[in-house]
Amino acid sequence: MEAGDQQSLAAAAVKPSLKKSATASASFRLRNGSLNAVRLRRVFDLFDRNGDGEITVDELAQALDALGLVANRDGLAATVAAYVPDGANGLRFEDFDALHRALGDALFGSLAGADIADSGVDSGDDEEEMREAFKVFDVDGDGFISASELQEVLKKLGLPEAGSLATVREMILNVDRNSDGRVDFGEFKCMMQGITI
Repeated sequence: MEAGDQQSLAAAAVKPSLKKSATASASFRLRNGSLNAVRLRRVFDLFDRNGDGEITVDELAQALDALGLVANRDGLAATVAAYVPDGANGLRFEDFDALHRALGDALFGSLAGADIADSGVDSGDDEEEMREAFKVFDVDGDGFISASELQEVLKKLGLPEAGSLATVREMILNVDRNSDGRVDFGEFKCMMQGITI
């Protein structure tokens, strides 16, 4: 299968899910290449539920379901199959990275020869993306992320930190500059800018 066919398949499997959340975000592709690799590895490890070094279609579907991005399972299987090497049960990290790049190219255009930092995304878009990310955690929409809200999101993602409210409160304390026990948008923004620098 040629690269263009793989990109079309990948986009077809994911685009219906993205329509639910308005439009696809260019933050799908991070500006810092080495940071992108680290984050992508973390995502891979989260999706690889049994830790065998491969992401199966079932694991990928479960992760997407948990994130509220329900993809067409047949389309997802066809997309993943195009990236799974012979003899493997699922995507290895290198395969997952190739799929991620193909999806980025299909949804946002190829970056071949382009500098990601000059992708045309301005700080206004970055601010809007941060607000959208904040809304994911601010479940009740009161403008703050409480420990229980953070715990709820962590549970949806299947993260072990969600098991202990004390651990979640400690996570909140690490970014809570005014010590009110919750995270406002300014604190969230500072945390996110610290991660992306």
